[in-house]
Amino acid sequence: MADILLIEDDVTIRTALSRGLGELGHAVSSSPTAFEGLRLAVDDRPDLIVLDLGLSDLDGVELLRMLRAVSRVPVIVATARDGDSEMVPVLDAGADDYVVKPFSAAQLDARIRAVLRRAGEPAPEQLQVGGLRIDPRARSATLDGAALDLTPREFDVLHYLAARPGEVVTKRELLTEVWRLPYGGADKTVDVHLSWLRRKLGETASQPRYLHTVRGVGVKLVGPA
Repeated sequence: MADILLIEDDVTIRTALSRGLGELGHAVSSSPTAFEGLRLAVDDRPDLIVLDLGLSDLDGVELLRMLRAVSRVPVIVATARDGDSEMVPVLDAGADDYVVKPFSAAQLDARIRAVLRRAGEPAPEQLQVGGLRIDPRARSATLDGAALDLTPREFDVLHYLAARPGEVVTKRELLTEVWRLPYGGADKTVDVHLSWLRRKLGETASQPRYLHTVRGVGVKLVGPA
């Protein structure tokens, strides 16, 4: 059983999901608005939040960013928006997973259990590649002793690559394992994040120090020679 906070403004959906998740063993509290949901998230500290994007008082993506500023609670986004252009920014903002409406309480329960399993895995030790040091527990990274100002998704990409030093990782693998997008078609967002990371690592694609592109295959992270 998990303590679930459901932030959903549609009373029919909210009632049905609350009942269905309750029958599956979860303790469910709910809110029809973003700001009430934020207050409950801070005060009650649920195990997981299910967040609708189409809220009446604030867009769900903005609420997600506010949540991520104060909490690492797992968040599953529930939405009718199913295109890459809609979902990639949501995952970049810190969502752990998403489900596309319509869906059943049983389907949502399976996603909840999967996300909580990942969240419950013990955090790995610090990683070091050359002068790059990554602390997964603190979600922080330094380069030659200087702190790197990374977005949550930039950190996730860098951490994934640093855990596989010297290994070529494809864009599709990054989309699947980091963005949790089980299909292709969004390679451009990987390119953009790699470009941002290179800038923060003080390098360029033509003069790489850590991030090396293997043309037609993917990218690998290696320490400077």
